[in-house]
Amino acid sequence: MSAPAPGRAAAPGVPTVRPRWPGQLVLQMQRDPLAFFSQAQATHGDVVRFAFGRETVYLLSHPDLVRDVLLTHAQKFHKGLGLQRAKLLLGEGLLTSEDEAHLRQRRLMQPAFHKSRIATYATAMVDAALATAGRWRPGVELDVPAEMARLTLAVVAKTLFDADVEGAAADIGQALTDTLGLFGALSLPYGELLLKLPLPAVRRFRRGKARLDAEVFRMVSERRRDGRDRGDLLSMLLAARDEDGQPMSDTQLRDEAMTLFLAGHETTANALAWAFHLLGENPRVDAALQEELRAVLGGRRPGPEDVPQLRLTTAVFAEALRLYPPAWVIGRRALQRVQLQDGTVVPTGALAVLSPWVVHRDARWFPQPERMQLERWTPEARASRHRFAYFPFGAGTRSCIGEPFAWMEGTLVLAVLRSRWQLVPGPGSAVHTEPKITLRARGLRMRPLTVHTASD
Repeated sequence: MSAPAPGRAAAPGVPTVRPRWPGQLVLQMQRDPLAFFSQAQATHGDVVRFAFGRETVYLLSHPDLVRDVLLTHAQKFHKGLGLQRAKLLLGEGLLTSEDEAHLRQRRLMQPAFHKSRIATYATAMVDAALATAGRWRPGVELDVPAEMARLTLAVVAKTLFDADVEGAAADIGQALTDTLGLFGALSLPYGELLLKLPLPAVRRFRRGKARLDAEVFRMVSERRRDGRDRGDLLSMLLAARDEDGQPMSDTQLRDEAMTLFLAGHETTANALAWAFHLLGENPRVDAALQEELRAVLGGRRPGPEDVPQLRLTTAVFAEALRLYPPAWVIGRRALQRVQLQDGTVVPTGALAVLSPWVVHRDARWFPQPERMQLERWTPEARASRHRFAYFPFGAGTRSCIGEPFAWMEGTLVLAVLRSRWQLVPGPGSAVHTEPKITLRARGLRMRPLTVHTASD
């Protein structure tokens, strides 16, 4: 088969990767899924078929094919194995529900993510970032992912549920870690069998889920008793009525709240942690960012009106999402036979896998892909690039409803923290990717150095 032309998806004639011995591919993917998918694309091209026993998986790594699955033929696919298993934690929330249930919930929740309402959340975002900056001490090493998780938990609790969970932040963070720790294995073929085994990881998963359930049900119960409209998402969901005039049940509210806890807390925390890691590795970029913050803010606290002028700050967040996308893999199950525009046929029941990790690091779309380059995010560079070469929030009707929220939070939090502190790698630090249900940073420890004393 001749090589595909540069910038085009591979022609029909899909290479198939089969295990040399039972379980080989599953074991390889479990050990290092990022390398597994990257090597498959580098070796075989934009379309690769894997045979996992009875499971057939297609890795699709061209933006044309990403568009086919997420937009053009979206109605012919359901969520993949990972998010089906995520129902164990998230229930039938916006991230995991399908068809009419998904459309109904999205319509109910959309007003809370309108541009005008998101602007009102900026105060809580900046307040949480200032509180974080105020806790740091010069030279005292930080667990950066833990710091970002604590910060974003405070933001999501306040803006979406008008709640203060500061006292429970450590417990909630550990509960999330315990539940997410099992999802890598659960997402593999036959992974659901693990839940039947008396393993320590399974016990931690069940304890973590119970802790999270208790916290969310507590907030729902308190708000039902209170009855006031606080202008947040939970108020809207409590007041929402379906076509028959029925309110959402506690279980429905729990599922949506749990989904937003994960999507609005875990993913943004990961992206912010990776952003500081990249700044620590790229002093010139870090210096340019610091100059922008001085010029735009001059030491004052930022607001939503400053975001359009914080172009480099936003670009830093964009590069973190490119190089370390929190949703590093997206799976879709074919409900029927689907023929993609390059001629590839995904049969009924097969799993189509799209990996932002792979596509975002493809030199066809991002020259010198391993390098952090803020120039990638000028209007001209964005316009010249394939629209579906960058999809950290998904695309189409199932794109992340909270994307505008995440962009504002990422930009404002970076602006606050970096204008007050410079984070430098800790001595002997070794940072590793940890691809669970989201892409975490393991071993990311940094020391804060004072920039200046700002007047707030």
